[in-house]
Amino acid sequence: MTRRLVPLVLALLASLALGQADPTGAWRGALGPGVIDLEIRVAITADGDAWAGTIDIPAQGLFGYPLAEFALDGSDIAFVMPGIPGDPAFAGVVDGDRIEGTFTQSGQALPFLLERDTDPGAGGSLRPQEPQPPFPYLEEEVAYASGDVTLAGTLTLPTGDARVPALLQITGSGAQDRNEEILGHKPFLVIADHLTRAGYAVLRVDDRGVGGSTGDDALATYDDMLGDVLAGVAWLRAHPRIDAERVGLLGHSQGGFLAPAAAIEPDAGIAFVILMAGPAVDGYSVLVAQNELILELAMRTADPSVSDEAIAAVVASQIGFLDALYPLLVAGDADGIHALVRERVESEMAAIPVEQRPDEAALEQLIAVNAEGTAAPAFRSFVTFDPQPLLRQLTVPTLALFGGLDLQVPAEQSEGPMREALAAAGNPDATVITFPGLNHLMQPATTGNVDEYGAIDITIDPVVLDTLADWLQERFPAR
Repeated sequence: MTRRLVPLVLALLASLALGQADPTGAWRGALGPGVIDLEIRVAITADGDAWAGTIDIPAQGLFGYPLAEFALDGSDIAFVMPGIPGDPAFAGVVDGDRIEGTFTQSGQALPFLLERDTDPGAGGSLRPQEPQPPFPYLEEEVAYASGDVTLAGTLTLPTGDARVPALLQITGSGAQDRNEEILGHKPFLVIADHLTRAGYAVLRVDDRGVGGSTGDDALATYDDMLGDVLAGVAWLRAHPRIDAERVGLLGHSQGGFLAPAAAIEPDAGIAFVILMAGPAVDGYSVLVAQNELILELAMRTADPSVSDEAIAAVVASQIGFLDALYPLLVAGDADGIHALVRERVESEMAAIPVEQRPDEAALEQLIAVNAEGTAAPAFRSFVTFDPQPLLRQLTVPTLALFGGLDLQVPAEQSEGPMREALAAAGNPDATVITFPGLNHLMQPATTGNVDEYGAIDITIDPVVLDTLADWLQERFPAR
């Protein structure tokens, strides 16, 4: 996902000197209230005479960005966000629990309003569900080998001496850290905390090349990733506090492809599988569906009057590109992929004004980066993977969860095939649930658009968290 940065400069200075306002603390408000209503959150701290602060712009996926050049004179306040084009700046007045003033950037001005945050847990860069120490359970920093790669992670473990059930979390596509952090959210941390409090051990692991893990996620094939999953399961089953007969998997998105592949390995000893937004159709079909849905929503959001014909033309162009790309991915034709990407990028550049096009060097870099990412083994593995043969062999207890507003793994595309495949497997304990109103991250959403992820405070709907814990307790009681 691309992080979009809105050029803003916010300037706040505070001083504890007599007669001056005190702006320290968490603030929440909007840039252009009643105009663009862009939510922002500011946290200001003081250390002697020095002031510091950060800003979150959730809708743009920006969290904890440092503020600078604080200045406070009585109740007059100013601050900037350094390194943003257009020299955006804020100047205003601190009036008790309000900071009100004018934001300027590139000669443009908008009103700006902040109010003291009455829920500090949701202010600053902290998400309200993000667990904070001290924890009522144990944490172990772990590392283990998967072939010639070292994987690092965190095991959360209930206190006491009893052997407990456990699960390994498997991240979605792209290089993810152990918390599967995205746009200020840490879904795997939230899940691990919830389930460990319920009595389960949870292992979450950095992907290859991320955090403490070695290797390169982009160069990993699905065989490599499957090996990483099996190595994690073996490590868990050998742990003295883990019940080796009650170790399972929780795979999100792409992790939902890998979990069934691991579970059907005859010697893996995997007791259960939880699939959260895990596709039940091949990767290419998922890619086509998500492109269609996201493109249409983006066009209608940008211009509500856009015609169906205009949308169809844009979607057809993108699907045409994917149709041409697919056989090249199947064949592993890196040169053909590079040529196709070049043709696509140059076509898109030709459609924009000359003065807005990148120079030749930048264009070549853009083509090279896109071609390299498209031809990478990890992406090729995803697009060419079909989970159906694996799901039709999956007989361990299985829970599959979908979000009704998921645009990345659409429920309407995967729910039916998931039910059919598990039925064909003769799975005696298969549960498939679609939660209306939830997106790909299992957040309560409005449209499901990826742009909403960062703007939503909730990391995972509590109903989903409770569903996970209840399902496990019914089958693998922890207490």
